[in-house]
Amino acid sequence: MKIIVRPAVSGDLSPLLTLYGELNPDDAPLPQERADAVWATISQQQGRTVLMADAEGVVAGTADCLVLPNLTRGGRGILFVENVVVAKAFQRRGVGRRLMDAVVRLGESAGCYKVQLLSADDEYVHRFYESCGFLARAEGFRRYIECHDRVM
Repeated sequence: MKIIVRPAVSGDLSPLLTLYGELNPDDAPLPQERADAVWATISQQQGRTVLMADAEGVVAGTADCLVLPNLTRGGRGILFVENVVVAKAFQRRGVGRRLMDAVVRLGESAGCYKVQLLSADDEYVHRFYESCGFLARAEGFRRYIECHDRVM
């Protein structure tokens, strides 16, 4: 199976939303008008790249990447990674590893000093990231913000 990892384009929005549905199955589907507006914002955001793994014409996985400029570490940025998902039909077939390799290359090409991500509290997922060269080096904290039906 040939896997190509590339930046997502607007024509990939529908299959990306399907993947995100696998990531967060309890979320209500995003209305198309809202999805289009969010995609337009993402597309214009400097330093933002949504990577997409294409497996012979099928969207098989994705990772949302953001380079954050930084005034420490000699001005080298940080690449943050969110919403990593591989479609169930493509799991354990090398898609995730190809995505994470592309993530690291993206960070290198942007001159970042590290790639940072949070993962689910799942031993299988932790072993996967460790096998890709990531180390559990920090304790993460989150504070969720209550939804007030406010949009961008």
